[in-house]
Amino acid sequence: MGRLPHPLPEKLPSVEECMPKSLDLFYGGEWHAPEDGEYRETVNAGRGTIVAKVAFAGVKDTVAALEVAQLAFPAWRAVEPLERGKLLRKAAQVLRENAVELAMLDALNIGSPITIMAGDAHMAADTIDFFAGMIPAVVGETRHLGDDTFNYTLREPLGVVARIVASNHPLMFTAFKLAAPLAMGNTVVIKSPEQAPLSAMRMMELIGNIFPPGVLNVLSGGIDCGKTLASHLIVRKITLVGSLPTGRAIQRAAADTLKLTSFELGGKNALIAYPDADLDKLVDGVVSGMNWSWCGQSCGSTSRVFLHTSHHDMVLALVADKLSRSYRPGNPLDPATTMGSLVSKAAQDRVLHYISLGQQEGARLVMGGKVPSTEDTKGGFFVEPTVFADVKQTMRIAMEEIFGPVMSVIKWDDEDALFAQVNAVEYGLTGAVYTSDMVTAQKAVRRIQAGTVWVNTVGTHFLTMPFGGYKQSGTGRDDCFEEMMEMTQIKAVHVKL
Repeated sequence: MGRLPHPLPEKLPSVEECMPKSLDLFYGGEWHAPEDGEYRETVNAGRGTIVAKVAFAGVKDTVAALEVAQLAFPAWRAVEPLERGKLLRKAAQVLRENAVELAMLDALNIGSPITIMAGDAHMAADTIDFFAGMIPAVVGETRHLGDDTFNYTLREPLGVVARIVASNHPLMFTAFKLAAPLAMGNTVVIKSPEQAPLSAMRMMELIGNIFPPGVLNVLSGGIDCGKTLASHLIVRKITLVGSLPTGRAIQRAAADTLKLTSFELGGKNALIAYPDADLDKLVDGVVSGMNWSWCGQSCGSTSRVFLHTSHHDMVLALVADKLSRSYRPGNPLDPATTMGSLVSKAAQDRVLHYISLGQQEGARLVMGGKVPSTEDTKGGFFVEPTVFADVKQTMRIAMEEIFGPVMSVIKWDDEDALFAQVNAVEYGLTGAVYTSDMVTAQKAVRRIQAGTVWVNTVGTHFLTMPFGGYKQSGTGRDDCFEEMMEMTQIKAVHVKL
């Protein structure tokens, strides 16, 4: 998500001060050592060093968490809605008060700069407050179907909701995903990112016991945990923020129990620049739209940039200059750092593979493409900000989600051919249009197959505005009233008078 860095205190706490005291599994209001799981290493992505060994839930551990969530459901759904809202607001305030230490853990675990991650707890808290405040708006309806009958509907919670979150914003996504289901009276089991479990563990130390035991449960885990959540009959709905292959796997696993699903998956998003675009705004948008700060690890990044032939060369040069001056990989825990690392060695290898593919396919490497060799990036999973020009839409770097700091620039001059290329990918999450003509903008918005389209800006997200994808970028909508409604089921009641 695009946003301004959040202010940091003059003196940051040490990593040791921020670390969670427990590295086990939190469910039923208590910490549990894994029963059939194990302890796995979690790393400092900016250094490539081991931080600690944390519990990973196995099948039995996951089932145990689901069972306590199911037991807690009847009492939680009976809690008065406004009281649920008060508890959520209390949790939100605790996150704000501990935002810096939570940001330190995320910066350590995933390699994104501390200045960027400092805002995540605040955004999460704002989201929790939003859903707490919207609880009274979820109501049933009455229907007049005759004078001798009374007909109405009820909105009731689903039961146990499972949510699996991505590694690019571990704390923020974990906190985001507890809000809507708890507000509606569901109980929740959240699987934190396997690459970055530390902030979720610390979060549960801070807010876990605000709620009754079993209402909010957080597990660190891998494939076994995820498969169990997706397939178990107790779970009435499962959601994912993650990759397209993982979404497909969960959909298959969920089919036998007919559970509801909602996915925010990948993106291969297009930024379209018309000849009349304001060049200063365009250059700023092209640079900021890639989310270089967290190394391009964002499903919403505008990683395909379509520049019109009339300004292609000029804009490309300006973008390269601004990018080289604004983003330089460095130590994620240093407030001066503007660009962090990738989350893992596997992610670094994947990105370098795509850079090699781009060169093999004939794209022109404008800048970047290597692992930086500075002292403060030594051992970390870094890749330089990388820009390719002379890209053809048929190239793999333009068709497939890289999820890293690689931008593909494509030249265009025919509008119909442009939109054929924009919509050629299987994804449809976001898009952006830069033009000075609002008629052109509105026509372009209607031709882009994506769930969110920005005009003369990029990366902005607003609570109440639905966020989600078209095509293979997912199903369902988040961060809005619709997300709350999707955490309920509707009951029709007919009374004979």
